[in-house]
Order: sequence, then C-alpha cells, then structure tokens
Amino acid sequence: MMVSQIANRQTFFGRGSLNKLVPLLSEDPQPTLLFCANSFLQGEAWQKLKAELEPLSIGIEVVRHEASPEEIDGWVARWRDRAARVVAIGGGSVLDAAKAFAAVSQHPLNTLRYLEKVGDTPISGNTLPVIAVPTTAGTGSEATQNAVVTDKADIKVKASLRHANFVPHVAILDPDLLRGAPDRVLACCAIDAFTHLFEAYLSAKGNLFSRHAALSGLRAFLSAWPYLNDPGEQGDLAREQMMIASWQGGLSLSMAGLGVIHGIAGELGAIKDYHHGEVCGRLLLPFLQLLNDSDNAQQQKLMDELAVALFPGFTLPPARMLASWLQDKAITPFWQDPPPLTQAEAEWILARANSKNALIEYSEAQQRFMLEQAFHIA
Repeated sequence: MMVSQIANRQTFFGRGSLNKLVPLLSEDPQPTLLFCANSFLQGEAWQKLKAELEPLSIGIEVVRHEASPEEIDGWVARWRDRAARVVAIGGGSVLDAAKAFAAVSQHPLNTLRYLEKVGDTPISGNTLPVIAVPTTAGTGSEATQNAVVTDKADIKVKASLRHANFVPHVAILDPDLLRGAPDRVLACCAIDAFTHLFEAYLSAKGNLFSRHAALSGLRAFLSAWPYLNDPGEQGDLAREQMMIASWQGGLSLSMAGLGVIHGIAGELGAIKDYHHGEVCGRLLLPFLQLLNDSDNAQQQKLMDELAVALFPGFTLPPARMLASWLQDKAITPFWQDPPPLTQAEAEWILARANSKNALIEYSEAQQRFMLEQAFHIA
C-alpha cells in the first residue's frame, strides 16, 4: 500500500510563535480576512495583537460552532473578490470554516454542490491561501486537506470539502494558546488527536511510513496526557507535546484515513451538538474492548508492536493496557455521565455509520455495542 504525505508549506512551532503572524502578513500585504473564535477575541493573546493585526485585515468573522453550508455561503457572498488571504485563529471548527470559505469563494456554486456525500460537482483545488493558528490541540485541521461542514437543520450531514490544495499554506503552532483552557476542553480535544493517530495507525490504508508518523504522535500524546492542565514547566512541556500530537494526527489521517470510531462519530455529529472529541473518546473505550477480543492477526500484530513501543514491560493485553492507562492518567473523567441519545437517533446513526478504513468491517451489532456503551440510549 502506497501513501503520500501532503503538508504545510511553512510550519512555525514553539511557545510564542503567534508573534510570527504580524510579520508574516506585513511582509506580503494583501486583503486578509480573519476567522476567529469568541474565546480568542476575549483572551489575552488577542489584546496583545489587536492593535497590530486589525489594520492588516479587512474584517473578522466569528465562528461559534461547526459551520453550516448556509453560513459558508453567507461569508462567500460578503467577501468574494474582496479577500485575497485568510487567517484562521481558533479550534477545529474555526479552521474548518476558514478553509471551507477559502475554497468555496473560488468556485461558482454553493457549498452543498461540492460537499462529499451529498454534492453533485467535483471541487477543484482553487482556494485562497490560508494561515492556520490552532488554539486547541485535537483536530489537526491545520495540517489536513479537508474542511468539515455540518448541516444539522435540513439534510443532516457532516462531510468534507476535500482537496490537497486545502492544506493551509502556513501553520503556526503556539502551545501557549492552550494555557488556561478548561480541563474538559483540553482532554476532549486531546483524545480526538489520539483517535486520529490510533485509527491511522490501525488503518488498512496505512504502511510503514504512515504508521511511523502516527507512532511518533502517539509517543508525544502519552508524554502530555497526564499533565495538560499543569500550570508550571511540566504543563508547558505537555502542551508542546500535545500540539505536536495534534499536528501529526492531521498528517496521519490525511495519509491513512480513519476507522470505525469516526465512522460512527461523523454520523452522530450530523444530528447532535456533542463535542466531537468527547464523542470519539467515549466511543474509543468500547472500541478497545472489541480490539482486545479481536482475532484479526494484523490487528494483533500492530497492537503488540504498539505496546512494545509505548509501554515497555507491559503486563496487560495491549488494548486493555491502553484503556486502563488512558483512564488512570486523564485530567478529567470525560467518559463518565454518558449523554443521551433517543432510540430513534441511535437507529439513524447506525443506519449510516461505517468502518471507514479499519482493517476489518465492523458489524452493525459491534457498532451498536460501541454506541450503547458510550451513550445513554432510551
């Protein structure tokens, strides 16, 4: 199996690297539209940048949730032929919204026409250049070629606009932007990064190259997971490592794809507002139960190799070891108090879920088990 890696043209990494943004924009002046999260605009980093950054932009769009096709079309109507560059500062929803706008603004039809699953028109690689500045460590959107779009109102779909050119030209990875985030946000975003890495590692589309990248990210994740909320030096190092893990998760999923966890989570995300990372984390634990019981030789071999690399001297079976460690070392028990799904919602999700690029095709009964273990269905 051959894989290819598509990455940013420039990646700036390190504490304080957000300070690189203003010089980057000043060196190449052009009409720049900002996409930001409210949390960033209300924070200390924006207050320090505001006086220099605002004059370099033509406007700010605030992204409050996963962008819908209608919102993207609205931004395009406002800014088409006005913006020549896009800067996205925020979590995955902000980055995806900016990438979607940058692409659709260079195409004549509305967003739905190009969207995977429901669109009828191939999307070209035409896009405005994007500078991505993640303020969370989870989605890895700053390194991926897809822009996720969600319509919960009408057609109920969560899908991507996808092209290699949609990888942001520049990524600025500043771990200091994670400081002070709530424990639950840190943990749920981080477990999303883990799931990207883990599913890419186990992907049927993967090979030695993609698994090496995923394993590197998993090592970074393990060193960071217990200390994400530490206010001191140990926490600073952990947030650096998690920012790396998230970026490598984006690279890994772009190379090898994802598995059944995202095959379920993507459909659930089309009808519920639950945090995507939390959904993945909740589904991960029952998936590890299935993995522990798997008789697939390739899965067993990969898990044995993973355990040797990550848990030298491990005594439990690899999947059980991993599940136990994730829960023991978590900064918050994100898997407790399962949120509700109605029986009708569960059936809707299961009718559309799939195994994506998993090594085996998970049955409806196995997917139901994962969903029932992760959520309160009544």
